[in-house]
Amino acid sequence: MLPPVLSKNDKLASRLIWLFSAIVFTAVVVLGRVTLQVDLGFDVHVFALINAVINSMVAVLLVAALWAVKTGRYVAHKNMMMAAMILSVLFLLSYIAHHLLAGETSFGGDGMQRTLYYIILFTHIPLAGLILPFILFTAYRALISEWPSHKKLAKITWPVWLYVAITGVVVYWMISPYYS
Repeated sequence: MLPPVLSKNDKLASRLIWLFSAIVFTAVVVLGRVTLQVDLGFDVHVFALINAVINSMVAVLLVAALWAVKTGRYVAHKNMMMAAMILSVLFLLSYIAHHLLAGETSFGGDGMQRTLYYIILFTHIPLAGLILPFILFTAYRALISEWPSHKKLAKITWPVWLYVAITGVVVYWMISPYYS
C-alpha cells in the first residue's frame, strides 16, 4: 500500500467534499436550464462527442485501475484513478458547455428503442448526480491511506461510477442522431 499524501482531517475534508459536490450539482442543474444563443462557427454538438470520448476513457481507466489494484500495482492504480478524476472534471466542463450552447435535444426514437433510452437515461441521471461525493470520499480515504475505509467505499463507488461512464456513452450513441 502507498503512504499517505494528505494529513487526516475528516472534518475539513467532509466540509470541502460536500461544499464542492453541492456547488457542482447546483451549477449543473441551474446551467442546464439556460441556453446561450451564440454562433461559435462550429457545431456545438461536438461537445457531446467529447463527453462520450471522455466517458469512454474514464470507463477504460476504471477497469484498468481495478486490474492494477487487484495485481498489487498500487502506483499505477493511483495514477489511473487520478487521471479518471481529472477527465471527469474535463467532462463536467464539456457537459456544461454543451448544454449551455446546444440546449436540450429530444429523443426521436420510438417503441422499444425509446423505452430502453429512457430506462438508461432515468438511471444514469440520478446516479451521475449522486456519485461525485462518493468519488471524493473514496479518493480522500486513499490519500490519507485509510485502506479499509477506502476499499469499503470503493466497492460502492467503482461500479456506480463505471455504470455512469458507460451509460453516458450509450445515451450519446442513442441521442446523437437527433441533434439538429
